[in-house]
Amino acid sequence: MQRKTAQDFDQELLILFDAYVHGLVDRRGFLEKAQKFAVGGATAVGLLAALSPNFAMGQVVAKDDARISTRMVDIPSPAGYGSIKGYLAQPAKADGKLPSILVVHENRGLNPHIEDIARRLALEGYRVLAPDALTPLGGYPGDEDKARTLFAQLDQTKTREDFVAAAGWLQTVPQGNGKFGTVGFCYGGGMVHFLSTRLPNLAAAVPFYGNHPAPEEAAKVKAPLLIHFAAVDERINAAWPAYEAALKAAGARYTAHVYPGTQHGFNNDTTPRFDAAAAQLAWERTLAFFGQTLRG
Repeated sequence: MQRKTAQDFDQELLILFDAYVHGLVDRRGFLEKAQKFAVGGATAVGLLAALSPNFAMGQVVAKDDARISTRMVDIPSPAGYGSIKGYLAQPAKADGKLPSILVVHENRGLNPHIEDIARRLALEGYRVLAPDALTPLGGYPGDEDKARTLFAQLDQTKTREDFVAAAGWLQTVPQGNGKFGTVGFCYGGGMVHFLSTRLPNLAAAVPFYGNHPAPEEAAKVKAPLLIHFAAVDERINAAWPAYEAALKAAGARYTAHVYPGTQHGFNNDTTPRFDAAAAQLAWERTLAFFGQTLRG
C-alpha cells in the first residue's frame, strides 16, 4: 500500500487533526468536523485512521537488532512521581566512553516510534534513554487514544521533575564521557526547551516543533540549541519571535531551521504528516550537531 502524505489531505483537515492530537478537540468533535471531508467513499472514521500512526511502517531499527542492546530501567524521582521508567538503548559493543542523549516523546508517552528513535541514536554510538512520562499511570497503554487521554491527567509539575531526574540518572550511567544532550518532538520539544533552562550542564538541546518557554526564561539557557520548525505550524511558530528576541538578548547560542511546506510532526515517519526530505535533512543536522557538541 502506497504511503499517504500530507498532500493527500485538505489543509483544514490537517489542522483539525493537529487540534485533536493536542487535546483541543475530542474524538467526537474531530469526527463531526471531519465529516465534510469524507467524500468519494471515505468516512470520518477512515480519515482518522489514515492520519493516525502506523508504527510498523515507520520502524527503522528492529527491536532485536544485534548491533544494540536495550532494556527498561527504573529511575528514582523523589521530586516528581516517585519513579519513572525509561528505555535504555546503547551499542552492543562500545570502545571507550560514550556520550549520552535523552529522548523525549510526544504527548502519548513512550510509544514504539520513540523507542525506534532511541535505537537509531544508539546505532550512531550514543547511550540513549527514552523515559515514559506515563509511568505513574501504568505506562504507555499500547493505544494512542488511551495514551493521549492518560497524558492529560498528568501533573506537569511532577512530570517535569521526572525528566530532570531521568537526565540526572543518565549522567551517572557507567562508561559515559561526561557529556549529554537531549532531543524531543512536539511535547518533547517543549520539554527539551524546559530542560535547557533547568540544566546548566546540558551540552546540547534539539527541540523539534516544541512549545517555547516564557521569554524571561531564555536567560537561563546555557546549552547550544538546534531548533527545528515546521513551516505550517502556527500553534507553535507564533511564540517564536518573542522567544528568539529573548535568546538574542541573553547571548544564547542557537540555530533555527524552518522546513518549507512541512506540517507539525514532519519528522514522525509513522503518519502522513511525515516529510521524507525535510526529516532526512533535520536528522542529518541533528546528528552533526550532537557530533560537534557531545564528542568534541
